[in-house]
Amino acid sequence: MIFESPWPPITVPEQTLSEYLLGSLGDRRDKAAFIEGSTGRVITYGELRDQAQAAARGMTLRGLSRGDVVAICSPNVPEYAIAFHAVAMAGGCNTTLNPLNTDEELAHQLNDSGARWFITVPALLEKAKRVQAQTRIEEIFVFGEGPDATPFDALAAAGADPDSAVLAGVANPAKDLVTLPYSSGTTGRPKGVMLTHRNIVANVAQYLVCDPVHADDIVIAVLPFFHIYGMVVIMSACLREGATLVTMPRFELEEFLATLEKYKVTRAYVVPPIALAFAKHPSVDNYDLSSIDFVMSGAAPLGEEVAFACQTRLGCTVFQGYGLTEASPVTHICRRERTEARISTVGQTIPNSQTLMIDLKSGEPVGPGEEGEVWIRGPQVMAGYLNNPAATARTLDDDGWLHTGDVGRMDEDGYLTIVDRAKELIKYKGFQVPPAELEDVLLSHPSVSDAAVIPVPDEEAGEIPKAFVVVSEEVEEEVLKSYVAEHVAPYKKIRLIEFVDEIPKSASGKILRRILVEQERQKLEEPS
Repeated sequence: MIFESPWPPITVPEQTLSEYLLGSLGDRRDKAAFIEGSTGRVITYGELRDQAQAAARGMTLRGLSRGDVVAICSPNVPEYAIAFHAVAMAGGCNTTLNPLNTDEELAHQLNDSGARWFITVPALLEKAKRVQAQTRIEEIFVFGEGPDATPFDALAAAGADPDSAVLAGVANPAKDLVTLPYSSGTTGRPKGVMLTHRNIVANVAQYLVCDPVHADDIVIAVLPFFHIYGMVVIMSACLREGATLVTMPRFELEEFLATLEKYKVTRAYVVPPIALAFAKHPSVDNYDLSSIDFVMSGAAPLGEEVAFACQTRLGCTVFQGYGLTEASPVTHICRRERTEARISTVGQTIPNSQTLMIDLKSGEPVGPGEEGEVWIRGPQVMAGYLNNPAATARTLDDDGWLHTGDVGRMDEDGYLTIVDRAKELIKYKGFQVPPAELEDVLLSHPSVSDAAVIPVPDEEAGEIPKAFVVVSEEVEEEVLKSYVAEHVAPYKKIRLIEFVDEIPKSASGKILRRILVEQERQKLEEPS
């Protein structure tokens, strides 16, 4: 059966993302859009829009054409939003990169996306220059100043005169891409997720029906803007409603708690490891967090015990949402209810969307209470994977259903509980870690003849990668861990290694990770 949304349908505005978020500022022109948490520096809504428009004109003067891809690799700073919307206003497409990625990971995304320009911060300039040599990047721009890089402010200065350039604009919000984040999808290497202006506008509108944001809200913006959760739920939905975002470039618990207290934050968007800290870390008692009304957790499942402990300790409402990059990202969200029965679910299907639960063996739809793979359909679903029709066909079918790879169960009221993943991604502190990528790195070591990587539960991180390794000659566990760490971002590092004689595989040679996962689960259940 198809599970419909309990919310009434909405009309998706036929606007570009920048028009939708910043087109009509009204009385919020002088209101703070961003506060830099560490310094107190303020960017108002008027400054955000004016600087983005000026930089967009500067980009057009410098040769940016409609459809060109611009890469942003930066921690959360107010200029991130200015650059993002400048690219969008000029008719370009943003591909957002994780600053922690290795040179080879960044080069893969830049080459695959065809990015022309690279926007970053001074601290990442050396990495940017190294990567530039491996890509088609024509120019590096920097927030502030740095050697051999063009100050981003120069773009705004060049386009400061409203008549200095005619912006290329976006001819078709339903087809023109606004962002190209990278996701591993249900399997394999990261792929470019093609998200149009309409995809993001639709998802912001859908989300705000279910979880209204108010202009007097103060929102902590510690979740990275390069991640679809931070980009859409925080950097887009909150700006649409005129809230104030307090940016942090990284999560450090004491600084995070001090920032919440200092700015009297009312809404905290988090991932499960932060919710766990709220629930259990002794430092929380040293800060006044009474201003927080809501904590929303996403990016990975939040356990019921932790959710209740967080809610009780902070005296606020804790709820969950669910989605994936390929759906812009939100597909389900809880109503903001402090009810015992719902806190462990990820909520109901958002407006203008439908959910199917598909039996993993029969491929047939199942009803309430039965487990199945979660399929999603709605205006927020991606256009496809960039230059990868085969992967697109595996994930997005002809009827518009997005096959999420997650296994869940719907109750009679349409509340979804995620119970497992058919897909093979590991979620480490909300970040995607593709097992196949780590296996490739391990297999490149001369002492490794075979390898398989699976997720294992971890209270702090949610899941950590564990490798099962077959060796051709003796090698120390720490040597292999260090080898992998040299080739991947820190969050992708192998945390556990077990040496085995053989990796279980199917007749076709596919690694049977489910067998390893089940074996690991049995070990954890056995008495020590």
